[in-house]
Amino acid sequence: MSSNAPRHTALDALHRSLGATMTDFAGWDMPLRYGSERDEHLAVRTKAGLFDLSHMGEITVTGPQAAALLNYALVGNIASVGVGRARYTMICQEDGGILDDLIVYRLAETAYMVVANASNAQVVLDALTERADGFDAEVRDDRDAYALIAVQGPESPGILKSLTDADLDGLKYYAGLPGTVAGVPALIARTGYTGEDGFELFVAPADAERLWQALTEAGAPVGLVPCGLSCRDTLRLEAGMPLYGHELTTSLTPFDAGLGRVVKFEKEGDFVGRKALEAAAERAEKNPPRVLVGLIAEGRRVPRAGYTVVADGTVIGEVTSGAPSPTLGKPIAIAYVDAAHAAPGSAGVGVDIRGSHEPYEVVALPFYKRQK
Repeated sequence: MSSNAPRHTALDALHRSLGATMTDFAGWDMPLRYGSERDEHLAVRTKAGLFDLSHMGEITVTGPQAAALLNYALVGNIASVGVGRARYTMICQEDGGILDDLIVYRLAETAYMVVANASNAQVVLDALTERADGFDAEVRDDRDAYALIAVQGPESPGILKSLTDADLDGLKYYAGLPGTVAGVPALIARTGYTGEDGFELFVAPADAERLWQALTEAGAPVGLVPCGLSCRDTLRLEAGMPLYGHELTTSLTPFDAGLGRVVKFEKEGDFVGRKALEAAAERAEKNPPRVLVGLIAEGRRVPRAGYTVVADGTVIGEVTSGAPSPTLGKPIAIAYVDAAHAAPGSAGVGVDIRGSHEPYEVVALPFYKRQK
């Protein structure tokens, strides 16, 4: 088998049996959709959806200095994360550019799981391994040790409760606990990328199919459907969540991306990129960089990543993500625009779609916020 052949998740045969349209994503063969993207999207917003996310990259960091290593390697204060909790953070280059955005779970006093995006998993693994030099800690590639299944949407707590005796009511957002779901040992995390309540279940690949089938059966009465990557993208777009390679890149610092809050200068000791990020924070304060905003179309034409944002015939920014929004019923986009045009309601803003300047309304992100 050539190294260029896409990798398959433990659920590959099941996706095909469900008639999924498959696509190559970051070197993995993944389900794009099973039926209608719009139906899958609306199921997650109103009922529940089931996702295979086994392409994500799990990296385990253990040892007496695991916390110290992660504090040095990442921009967040990982040492302050309690056991059983999770934190959204980033790993940056020495020059402050974003290598990836991550979720870090503290599994035990000296054990953490770092979850990287599929497209950056190797880069993150290499960076952590290199940065571990001199620390009494071990960095382990656990990508093959886990399958990851997500159940997302308002019905997801009820579906999961019927299959586990874990304390889901006590499980806060951005927390994880070990438990058993449908007889399968799992790390149950209350995290997700859809803007809805939901759970991500880390399990052994050999148990993935059994768990998927159990969730499918438990969710059938309340309208749960299998969901592909296509609706995952429109869901995160409506929720204003950044996607690496679109809103986040090595040419941007967290401050450029409006996510400076994830950088914790107050933590003890040095960390990779500290000097460059201190300078970026200062620059952002004096001279705000382009701001990440939402754009809602007045017409029907859909903006795509890379399209220019214009005002009075001048380029003022660039679209990073765009798609039709099933929830709003209109095309939407996320874009970086000059600070002068970033205020919600800024007049005269358009997107250049094949030479035609289509009018857009500037709004604050997110487009969609679930009712608690």
